[in-house]
Amino acid sequence: MADAQHFPSQPPATPAWSVVCLCAQWCATCRAYQVTFAALKEQHPQVRWAWVDIEDEEEVVGELDIDTFPTILIVQGSTARFLGAQPPQAAVLQRLLQSLQASAGAAAQVDAQAQALWQRLQPWLAQRDS
Repeated sequence: MADAQHFPSQPPATPAWSVVCLCAQWCATCRAYQVTFAALKEQHPQVRWAWVDIEDEEEVVGELDIDTFPTILIVQGSTARFLGAQPPQAAVLQRLLQSLQASAGAAAQVDAQAQALWQRLQPWLAQRDS
């Protein structure tokens, strides 16, 4: 069974979509959201899901300034498609992911900060997946 702080990502091969939740263990909202996030992971096994504690993984998160939890990063292949705070509700994240997936063929505006974060997270996720 996955430990509460670090959900193992699946599947091991690079998925088409990745959803990363950036939270902190001290945050009560984040702790409550872990259950929701885990349920979404079960509902969407074709998506790589990762939970990142921004304090435990400070070197990976880097200088990213996160003011509101949870903050979500959504990536299509190797391109960051979304980075921002989201209400801790399953339906909100599900709609966002579905909306991005529906527009997958459209040219995406890539946020440099989100893309840089994804570049830092990839080796960390690969290590966790192995």
